[in-house]
Amino acid sequence: MNDIVNAIQQAAAAMSVWEILGVALGIAYLLLAMKQNILCWYAAFFSTLIFIWLFWDVSLLMDSALNVYYLVMAVYGWWQWRRGVTQAELPIQVWTLPRHLLVFAGVVVASLISGWLLTSYTSAAYPYWDSFTTWGAVVTTYMVAKKVLENWLYWVVIDSVAGVLYFNKELYLTALLMVLYVILVIIGWFRWLPQYREQQSGDAGESLATPAAWQVGEKLP
Repeated sequence: MNDIVNAIQQAAAAMSVWEILGVALGIAYLLLAMKQNILCWYAAFFSTLIFIWLFWDVSLLMDSALNVYYLVMAVYGWWQWRRGVTQAELPIQVWTLPRHLLVFAGVVVASLISGWLLTSYTSAAYPYWDSFTTWGAVVTTYMVAKKVLENWLYWVVIDSVAGVLYFNKELYLTALLMVLYVILVIIGWFRWLPQYREQQSGDAGESLATPAAWQVGEKLP
């Protein structure tokens, strides 16, 4: 236990100002996303910009590439949410069970393929689990941009697995950060869920107050 505490203290001491800023912006992104505040994408953009350079600097090329994707998705997410501000507010949505099963199957297949490639051609540690968290994060970031309610449940799984991986690699400070992320995403779920239910109640009320012919017209392409 003392070794773990010492390792955390050493990791904290070794953190650069840029790393601290990147982590702080990452936490700010989650807190703002919970509130459906469009500023979350600004925090995400600058956080990922910092981590692209940090991961590249320590030769973590896959993580650096993943953050390039995060950077693009930060712009995409801002654009999606911005459309909601300028037109009608982008609503929280849910995906059907078949769609979730399809997404899960896609993540598993992609993880198996990239895990095999990493095992065959690199010396990557935990290649299959690392691939799973990477591909899962790719999908879940898209879900956040589209305001899919279940994104929070996906993040619970991804961050939990990532936390175990970082702990096994003796990256104890980063593992603790994943624990914090899990707590925050659980809060995010319970924050979005009643808002989604309220949104659905409002939609139901509007449908009852809308002429039947108009309701049919609304469903036409």
